[in-house]
Amino acid sequence: MNFVDICIADSLSIWEECLGSEFLVKMADGTLDRACFRDYIVDDSLYLRQYAKVFAWGIIGTEDPEAMRTFYSFLSFVNEGEGSTRLQYLEKFGLADEQVQKLPQRPENKAYTDYMLTASQEGAAECMMASLPCTLSYGWIFSRILRDHPEIRDTFYWPMVRDYAEKSYAEICQRWVDFGNKVCQGLPQYRLDRCLEIFRECSKLELGFWEMSKVPRTDTECLIMRQSEM
Repeated sequence: MNFVDICIADSLSIWEECLGSEFLVKMADGTLDRACFRDYIVDDSLYLRQYAKVFAWGIIGTEDPEAMRTFYSFLSFVNEGEGSTRLQYLEKFGLADEQVQKLPQRPENKAYTDYMLTASQEGAAECMMASLPCTLSYGWIFSRILRDHPEIRDTFYWPMVRDYAEKSYAEICQRWVDFGNKVCQGLPQYRLDRCLEIFRECSKLELGFWEMSKVPRTDTECLIMRQSEM
């Protein structure tokens, strides 16, 4: 078993809790309040801005040109690959990304990104272990949702589910896993222990993000009203 597989096995019960969170259960069965989903997209937009910085620290923290290019490609994927569907949803809700970015992160969101940014400064391996739970758990969660609820293809949420459940995303995840294993290879045990700890903690923070998302924000409606007046 490679190191990332060990980390996944260690955190799988947490991912199961994520899948069973109220937000994702209601998304899967079609009963999710649109306001909760709208504000999840808002929170995710704020999260991704900080998530991209994790890979910037990866670039800064390595002298290996190949690793620099890999971190840069991950940063580009976050900025471009994950952005189009999110922007389409924001447009449907009457929101502009430049206005959304002025909103504050909710405490659970900020705690997550602060932890990742701190861990990512420890080294390339720690940077990858901070970033992988988000990327990998999304693929695992939405593949499970599609498997168990194929009818989700006919819902408002299908574009998001499709992004993370399709084969092309699984291929991207495998590239991240391969690189994560590479940067962890040959590390002393104390760093491997730290990497496992980071992966587990970020999985727990993922759970906190999903639990946060079952409750709408209190400031989005005001932003929509301001947008409509412009």
